[in-house]
Amino acid sequence: MTAVAGPGIGERDIAAFRHLHGQVGDAIETAVRGKRPVVDLVLVAMFAGGHVLLEDVPGTGKTTLARAVAGALGGLSRRVQFTPDLLPSDVTGTSVYDPRSGQVNFRPGPVFANVVLADEINRAAAKTQSALLEVMEERTVTVDGVGHTVPEPFLVVATQNPIDLDGTYRLPEAQLDRFMLRTSIGYPEAGFELDVLRPGSSAGRVGQVPTVTSPAVVAQYGRLLSTLHVAEPILRYISDLGIATRENPKLRLGASTRGLRALVRAVQVYAAAQGRHFVVPSDVQRLVGPVLAHRLVLTREALLAGATTEDVVAEVVDRVPVPRPQGQ
Repeated sequence: MTAVAGPGIGERDIAAFRHLHGQVGDAIETAVRGKRPVVDLVLVAMFAGGHVLLEDVPGTGKTTLARAVAGALGGLSRRVQFTPDLLPSDVTGTSVYDPRSGQVNFRPGPVFANVVLADEINRAAAKTQSALLEVMEERTVTVDGVGHTVPEPFLVVATQNPIDLDGTYRLPEAQLDRFMLRTSIGYPEAGFELDVLRPGSSAGRVGQVPTVTSPAVVAQYGRLLSTLHVAEPILRYISDLGIATRENPKLRLGASTRGLRALVRAVQVYAAAQGRHFVVPSDVQRLVGPVLAHRLVLTREALLAGATTEDVVAEVVDRVPVPRPQGQ
């Protein structure tokens, strides 16, 4: 495949972005130790304009990660603890009457931030989940017929505990499809855990995360990277992967077109973070699981057999032919 720079993006832009990406990752790692692959995935979503779903048990650093991202970004961060009695207006904001002026003014909710941590999102009722859904997709909040735009960049980091399911509401497929990628932090390796436990360690101290960029710079790079070159064979490869999920007998719901578009945006950012102005098949193979697995639905038989959507994605990647460079 021919390496051709996209319109408006050059080698200097890629080099500058790679440097910035490394700086932001290093800043986040001052608080979140030993989880660079997860940090890089979150940064892919941030620069690609997507959102992240973190599935993990309590105490693994999900909140710390979200706050560290906001700290390195220099933007506004908000946390929403989702509970069954949480109302949509508690998330998006509401109109409030001011008796002194006699006017009704909009009071913004916590979604008006650059990084929003939606903690235990599956504990909220469907109506509240849907309120967040509009903001994630449309980047606006509509109250009394008036639209209010959220800041740019806008990253939702939602968490859910896959173990404790009492009092939870399952996220519908339509909402899962709005998350660009799903990942988990997991427990740290022994050496990093000792560093976290050591008295005086800066691990977990999000207040000490250095600010290395700004929301305006992140938004600018996000727009620029959307022009990064993706060759036709790569696009065909992504399409073939999506078709293979739809035809897989273990799945009753394959990858949507929205999911494949999200994969294209994700690999554009990932390739630039590796210092390239073009996408290669290994970029797709690295991100296809985090981007597509949570959008797939297994058949009842596959569930009973103990299969997972991650297993199916790996199977699909093994079976779909990889595009070869021109001339080979």
